[in-house]
Amino acid sequence: MTRSFRVLKSNVLRVAIKTMDTRNLDLGLLVTLETLLAERNVTRAARRLNLSQPALSARLARLREALGDPLLIPGRRGMVLTQRAVELQQPLHEALEGVRRVIEQGAPIDPQTLRATVVIAASDYVQYVLLARYSVALRAEAPMIRIAWRALDLAALTTQLERGEVDIALAMPESAPAAMRQRRLCTEEYVVIARQGHPNVRDALDLDLFCALDHVVVSPQGGGFAGPTDSALEAIGRRRTVALSTSGFLIVPEIVSRSDMIAVIPRRIADGWSDRVQVLEPPLPIPGFAIASIWHERTTNHPAQSWLRERLAALV
Repeated sequence: MTRSFRVLKSNVLRVAIKTMDTRNLDLGLLVTLETLLAERNVTRAARRLNLSQPALSARLARLREALGDPLLIPGRRGMVLTQRAVELQQPLHEALEGVRRVIEQGAPIDPQTLRATVVIAASDYVQYVLLARYSVALRAEAPMIRIAWRALDLAALTTQLERGEVDIALAMPESAPAAMRQRRLCTEEYVVIARQGHPNVRDALDLDLFCALDHVVVSPQGGGFAGPTDSALEAIGRRRTVALSTSGFLIVPEIVSRSDMIAVIPRRIADGWSDRVQVLEPPLPIPGFAIASIWHERTTNHPAQSWLRERLAALV
């Protein structure tokens, strides 16, 4: 080994030791790093941490200096992790989860002083029949909690729960990603609605009339003209006439109340419109559905998250 090479190697080692000096990394910075590596986006990370973007950028600069690595670098589709950041991500998350468990284990929950942000993903139906009541009740019981609703995206749900973008999802149990925890909350049944004063519907509906009238159908993904009702009809060799497809349930009673179309919707929505529409039993059995709360394993023993899930189950 030549002298010049030995000098170069010694200098590189000194730089490496200096850049890996972690004495200035406090717990807050490590939590910031965990969030940045999960989000790969300064704006989203700042939102999760309740920090301004300049404040988070300053923390990122400190992390880069302490670790001697840029950690996040520009890519073709946003920021990407450096190799060092990839190596840090899982061990860092596991270490911080251990710290959280030690600190939080056995800590009593005081709703009046509990500070937390809970993000709940749900369909418009669930937001209407469950989340509205839950959010109002929770606000009265735990006034320092912030609640965010977001649309349910089953295709992205696994990633959202893993990254902490969603804390609780509310969906049908069979829709839950296989790796997630779930708890059944309630069941729902379908009813038929028709406007008050409908020329052909008077407090009852037989199968022939049901099939002959124009229907509004809900297609959550948009553009579909069939649902559980059509499967039930097909099983007995019948079909209905679907005139309109919409992506959400909440607009359906409004449409029905203004037209001669009818619709099959969940009873909990129909009951809120009983002054403007007739609520009728379907002329054939239509299987209902269940709603479950869904969450990631990493929050199962988290005191605040557990309390929030328990309050939701109790309310339902």
